[in-house]
Amino acid sequence: MIRHRQIASEQELAQVLDWAADEGWNPGLSDAAAFLAADPGGFFAASHGPDPVAAIAVVNHSDDMAFLGLYLCRAAYRGRGIGYDLWRHALAHAGARTVGLDGVAAQQDNYARSGFVRAGATRRFEGSLEPARDGAVSLLRPGDFDAVSALDARACGYARPAFLRAWLDGARDRVSVRSDTGFATARLCGDGIKIGPIVAPTPGAALTLARAALAELPAGTAIVDLPDHATGFEALLRAAGFVETFATARMYRGAAPGTSASQHAIATMELG
Repeated sequence: MIRHRQIASEQELAQVLDWAADEGWNPGLSDAAAFLAADPGGFFAASHGPDPVAAIAVVNHSDDMAFLGLYLCRAAYRGRGIGYDLWRHALAHAGARTVGLDGVAAQQDNYARSGFVRAGATRRFEGSLEPARDGAVSLLRPGDFDAVSALDARACGYARPAFLRAWLDGARDRVSVRSDTGFATARLCGDGIKIGPIVAPTPGAALTLARAALAELPAGTAIVDLPDHATGFEALLRAAGFVETFATARMYRGAAPGTSASQHAIATMELG
């Protein structure tokens, strides 16, 4: 018998992220704690007996905005409607909020049938970027949160303080840097280092923040998920040898938030 329930422990959410790694999504090594802190009631599983067989996140970032991700079903249980039943169960958590997601190509028609409308794209770029500290960029300090949260809200079009506070908490595998006008976070993943979000007034400033963040973590392949309006930053990355490796459709059920040109990279395709 299949039952729906909340995922309440970091250990169980880490198991779901292992599934995501098996699918090639390459999550961060310490994502589970930050994800769960964003909305402890926003993670769900479908279980067969004691074992989870499908999972999804519908994280309420604010009174107006939620984000859906980590929609996964184990291969042996696909094609039975288990994932879709869990999808409907979890979406109720968002209430009347706008819900965003980054949809893979194979699922975009299904998302459209549930009322999601394409508003753009998120594209992943990978390459090698020379780390470089900069005198105008420093490691994030605890007292910087309010200023950085305001920058993030303007870039995204909505506030997400619970997620952002957890994301910036200085976990062992994650580092955040800021300047007077922007900030960036880099985190170790199973393969390489993902940088995001990157919020900056110009593409050049975004590149400076990215290189400064990389200087604080071991070198490796750099991975950046760009909203499709970040064409200037994309040009700089391509000039540095980055290539596009993956793309999703950014879709919303409800009114899309008003993102700003200062958003050069998103935090994560799972939570926005």
